[in-house]
Amino acid sequence: MRTFETIIIGAGPGGLACATRLARHGRQVLVLERRPQVGPKVCAGGIPHHALEELGLPPELREAEFPLQVIRTPWQQARVRFEQPVITTINRQRLGGWQLQQALGAGVEVRTDSPVTAVGDGWVEGANGERLGYRHLVGADGAASLVRRRLGLASRRLGVGINYQVPGRWPDMEWHLDPGLFGNGYAWIFPHRETTSIGAYADRAELGALELAARLHRWAQGLGIGLGQTRARAALINFDYQGWDFRPLFLTGDAAGLASGFTGEGIYPAIVSGEAAASAILDPAFQPVRLTRLIRRQRLHHRLQKLLATHKLICQISLEMLVLAIRAKIIGFEALEMY
Repeated sequence: MRTFETIIIGAGPGGLACATRLARHGRQVLVLERRPQVGPKVCAGGIPHHALEELGLPPELREAEFPLQVIRTPWQQARVRFEQPVITTINRQRLGGWQLQQALGAGVEVRTDSPVTAVGDGWVEGANGERLGYRHLVGADGAASLVRRRLGLASRRLGVGINYQVPGRWPDMEWHLDPGLFGNGYAWIFPHRETTSIGAYADRAELGALELAARLHRWAQGLGIGLGQTRARAALINFDYQGWDFRPLFLTGDAAGLASGFTGEGIYPAIVSGEAAASAILDPAFQPVRLTRLIRRQRLHHRLQKLLATHKLICQISLEMLVLAIRAKIIGFEALEMY
């Protein structure tokens, strides 16, 4: 059985960020990706603008930048302008391609079309029956993580996101908060370079995927947005965080439940947690300051989500007050971000 110092299951943003950091420090790393291609995923593509430099993402990955944020509720419309861009959209496939090149350049071995079917103590097994040994194992394998299940961690708090990537560029980035349609979730319009991501996110405990899809179509029809010619894509989003460091096993991103339960945001948490896992493997005494800050924000988002889920009227009033506070600059827009 061939043994690797670190095996990473999943070649998403967190898995590749972890792999690249380890390989740049001379560690032997294997990444196993179940899909035939690295990059594509259901995602609106939004990331806090001020996180881009921190994460070392190059300017060419930026699709569009937005200093203006439009927030619509049943009672008000807020057009909040900032001096600097607040959210930047990126294309997940381009991000994946860039991260893959960084990983390969650092010496990471990446195998696509390589689903893992079983995880044991010190080994993983692929669909072809091959067993591979590890000293460290990183689960970067999303909301249905096999590594998470191996650790015995349930995933009870899940969101569902539905995305359409439609041709043409919408003029503004918009957030639509409507408890009557989306509960404590929301619908979005996130422009990219030549397309626009249009979709909705909701807590699965409130709205299942089929009902959310029906409400998304009703909302889009009311705005005159045609979705019939574009293929819908849906995904589960895990925000049931119960830890990330279970040495020699680690969890990152959705596998760790680090997405925002309030907005579904997951790119930044995935990369931050992937880099933290690599740092902990390299240095057992590593203190994850940036990840600890992110976990505090994730818990804040969860408390806000729980408040909004208590009662429809409470949800409506709370969302209206939140938007009013953002309009008045009493609360910064980062209240909606995982940064």
